[in-house]
Amino acid sequence: MYSNRSSFLDSIPPVVKNLIAINLIMWLATLVLPSFLRRWGLSVDLTDILGMHYWASERFNPAQLMTYMFMHGGFGHVFFNMFALYMFGGVLENYWGPKRFLFYYMVTGVGAGIIQQLFWTVEFHSVINALNIAISSGSAAELEAYQHVLEKYFRFSNFSAMGPSDIIELKTMFLNLPVTVGASGSVFGLLLAFGWLFPEVKLMMLFFPVPIKARVFVILYGVAELFLGVANFSGDSVAHFAHLGGMLFGLILILIWRKNQFRNW
Repeated sequence: MYSNRSSFLDSIPPVVKNLIAINLIMWLATLVLPSFLRRWGLSVDLTDILGMHYWASERFNPAQLMTYMFMHGGFGHVFFNMFALYMFGGVLENYWGPKRFLFYYMVTGVGAGIIQQLFWTVEFHSVINALNIAISSGSAAELEAYQHVLEKYFRFSNFSAMGPSDIIELKTMFLNLPVTVGASGSVFGLLLAFGWLFPEVKLMMLFFPVPIKARVFVILYGVAELFLGVANFSGDSVAHFAHLGGMLFGLILILIWRKNQFRNW
């Protein structure tokens, strides 16, 4: 019997569908590939290779500004990002068309990575400067003021007895430590675009089951991310400034399109 009803997958626009597929494949690869390759004596950490490291790290390469957005840290991370991509991305792709939507998605993702790099640069400046002075002087005395910061990440048996080679190794480990993964920057860019284009549409949050207009939702979410980013609570590993970066680059791109009177603006 013939039926003209489309399937669920057919209802998802092509770019959103492919982005979800790529993200899920990469997430599964991080789970399966390392153990598979270990059988042949190979060690591969996809998160270390494709995740975005700090620009001063020996493990950083510029391609990570794109690859990081296709990596995720766990099921909850990838699930909620892909759910948001499905919910907001589908509407936006149908509105903009596939080419413009993909361009917007990638620009906001890369922009989020750039903002995160700027945040790391500011956050780590004083510690790295102290490490450089300690290396030059051959003494860990310069680091005593930052011992409480360093002890968040490393354990020291005798901090004051560290020699030049120990301090160099500590600096290398410190620079290699931060890594960001996830499509959240692009997702926040999509959220900004949705709130801009459809401000009166009402959204429902799981933890606050009261309908909120999209523009209000975006403002509240942006303010919350700014507060959490500035507060920098202990144990908070979320890249809040990357989320804001996705929103910022999304806003810039939308304003450019609007000024130049592109189609649909």
